[in-house]
Amino acid sequence: MKTADFLVERLKAWGVKRIFGYSGDGINGVIGAIQRDGSIDFIQPRHEEMGAFMAVGYAKFSGELGVCLATGGPGATHLITGLYDAKSDHTPLLAICGQAEATVRGGSYQQELNLDRMFADVAEYVQEASHPAQLPHVVDRAIRLAIARRGPSAIIIPKDVQEQAFEQPKRAHGFTRSGPGYSRPAVVPAEADLRRAAETLNAGKKVAILIGAGALGAADEVIEVADVLGAGIAKALLGKSVLPDDLPFVTGSIGLLGTRPSSDMMDGCDTLLMVGTGFPWSEFLPKTGAARAVQIDVDPAMLSLRYPCEVNLHGTAKETLRLLLPMLERKSDRGWRQQIEQGVAEWWKTLEARAKTAAHPVNPQRVVWEMSPCLPDDAIVTSDSGSCANWYARDYRVKRGQMASLSGGLASMGAAVPYAIGAKFAHPDRPVVALVGDGAMQMNNMAELITIAKYMDRWADKRLVTCVFNNQDLNEVTWEQRVMNGNPRFDASQDIPDVRYSKFAELIGLKGIYVDDPKDLGTAWKEALSADRPVVLEVKTDPEIAPLPPHISFKEAKQFMFSMAKDEDAGHVIADTARQVINAVLGKADAD
Repeated sequence: MKTADFLVERLKAWGVKRIFGYSGDGINGVIGAIQRDGSIDFIQPRHEEMGAFMAVGYAKFSGELGVCLATGGPGATHLITGLYDAKSDHTPLLAICGQAEATVRGGSYQQELNLDRMFADVAEYVQEASHPAQLPHVVDRAIRLAIARRGPSAIIIPKDVQEQAFEQPKRAHGFTRSGPGYSRPAVVPAEADLRRAAETLNAGKKVAILIGAGALGAADEVIEVADVLGAGIAKALLGKSVLPDDLPFVTGSIGLLGTRPSSDMMDGCDTLLMVGTGFPWSEFLPKTGAARAVQIDVDPAMLSLRYPCEVNLHGTAKETLRLLLPMLERKSDRGWRQQIEQGVAEWWKTLEARAKTAAHPVNPQRVVWEMSPCLPDDAIVTSDSGSCANWYARDYRVKRGQMASLSGGLASMGAAVPYAIGAKFAHPDRPVVALVGDGAMQMNNMAELITIAKYMDRWADKRLVTCVFNNQDLNEVTWEQRVMNGNPRFDASQDIPDVRYSKFAELIGLKGIYVDDPKDLGTAWKEALSADRPVVLEVKTDPEIAPLPPHISFKEAKQFMFSMAKDEDAGHVIADTARQVINAVLGKADAD
């Protein structure tokens, strides 16, 4: 048995069934072992970075360890963005990298990089193996820590070590003998801390709850707690699919991409319960001292990090909430809850009016608004991190049973399509939709349509819809330039070429649909979601539809107007923005 063959056997012992990887001479020993074994599914992306994102998406949607693989040198450096995505979103990931021969390490050899130093900042564990007997504990520790700490680990194996005969570690000084296996425990706080938390929550008259991805799997408990406390529930973006949006007390997303009910609830509450969230923008949480707070998180590093909490509960969400529930007192005054529900109902009307406001040619909000009712109950939705993330956050009305995610903490462009591919391999019998801006398509996602074409025959349900917002603009940054910096749009940095993505789809055997009339959106979505193959749904959207924040500050309004005074598109932008605001106030939509 070669050392690379042992690696494959050990990966299988840990339950690894799939690897997203790209070959190269620095990792060919491991590729050969995967080939000889024949039982691990090897998925080839068009680029190593996309393979890492696929592995992250696979881990998010399957609940399993994601595994990516690349050669040394440039192959390994290409992986690192995906590893940072996993680190930022607390996702278990293993990266396996090649390296120049151990005999030339330190010799400035071709593709020889100090990869352990490069990965040191991002990885929970990183080690270069220099001897076959080292590999058992390196693999075991890397995987165990990736799962336990919910983050990335990296293994680096020189070319010659991969091909050496494997030697089991000896029962002798200078060796260590390890084994595979790990199960995450249910972590619960001490009873005294639970009682302190209950006292704080019971004393509140206006309770707000904020949930994140750490609350996945605890939906019933979160709903029950909210019912007892008469609370509303806001969702950080990574927690979007924890609860369905048809619940009248769910206020939706929070922050710059958030909703007015979430903003109002945070401003008006006197007590805050945070569950499994690392939501970064603390300016959208209550003012310091305005609310007493309790936080639940399985990672103690995240406790009391965004808002000073009276009680910090170190525990898993489901188990901690179950223990907390019997200690909570049902609030008889439901006025606060009714106020929240009224605000939520009004907000959905506002969003519909905004989405149906006329645009040039298609309002991007309407693309997602029309998508929501068309999606099957078991759909999986991914989003890129451009302006389409605004519409994903607000206009996508998630249903119970659906899954959704995006690159949250890192907010990297280019994650939507590889996430969707990872989701499809995790759940080949479920429909998947990726919402992508044209900037991310041109950056790297367009090439991954070829990956979709390569593997589509393996999926029992071939529905994978890539919805492209074609506005010829790096739109999110354009609005950041205007609103945050007070600068006019800079054409040199923001203009991108007009590409017919739907035609490219047809060239590689996918179905292409092109929409430039809002009347056709509903039909287009139904056609895409009933197709017999993956689809690229390309919509010509208006870049001048402002992703309005839940409340506009005087400073933001001043900077926006200042930038518009110097912007060539000022008339168009101001007219469209004013129309959105007026229609939202009047609760009406423009004629199509």
